[in-house]
Amino acid sequence: MNDILIKIEDISRVFPVPGGEFTALKNINATVQKGSFTILKGRSGSGKTTLMNIVGCLDYPTKGKIIIGDKDVSALSERERENLRRKKFGFVFQSVSLMPSLNAYQNVEFSLRLAGKKVDADTQKRVRECLKLVGLSNRMTHMPAELSGGEQQRVAIARAIAHRPDVIFADEPTAELDSAMAANVTQLFKAMAEKEGITVLMTTHDVGLMDAADSIIELENGERINV
Repeated sequence: MNDILIKIEDISRVFPVPGGEFTALKNINATVQKGSFTILKGRSGSGKTTLMNIVGCLDYPTKGKIIIGDKDVSALSERERENLRRKKFGFVFQSVSLMPSLNAYQNVEFSLRLAGKKVDADTQKRVRECLKLVGLSNRMTHMPAELSGGEQQRVAIARAIAHRPDVIFADEPTAELDSAMAANVTQLFKAMAEKEGITVLMTTHDVGLMDAADSIIELENGERINV
């Protein structure tokens, strides 16, 4: 875990608002190590989701650049960024957004199809492997409505890692879970980093989850405060 995968260089994000501008991020600098579990910490409105969206190529910075590997992803075309999101990134959100008409296995398999993977014996094995990794081997044929909130979130994690992404972006994935399940899900992300070598970037304001992180980037009012 000595290699830097993500460089956040002098990032600012300004949004137009009636009568002027709102600065959501101001001159943010940070690095994220390959294979690490990094938490973006901050209260609501601190800018952590804005920063994650920029790093995850869901938004553009007003100023600065994001380097992932050896690419300045903020300079890529939207088509290139979409391809990067689909093939190299995995996303887990507060709202799990599982497809209600597909069971747990099918939800994970569908993510492989979206990533352009051919569904064959190898991908089927990968689906089962991912669901086993999140502790749902015995729930693969259950529909989302038959799963608890924590189980649905674990399916979402399995879906996010199935295509072996370089980075998982998890935006407040534990916000709707009780404290015990939130801790379990956080430990699961840490395990993903350790066992799969995936770099995990997660936003949260829950101070009880900080001990699991390899590193913490803390924001307040759009500025980094724990440099």
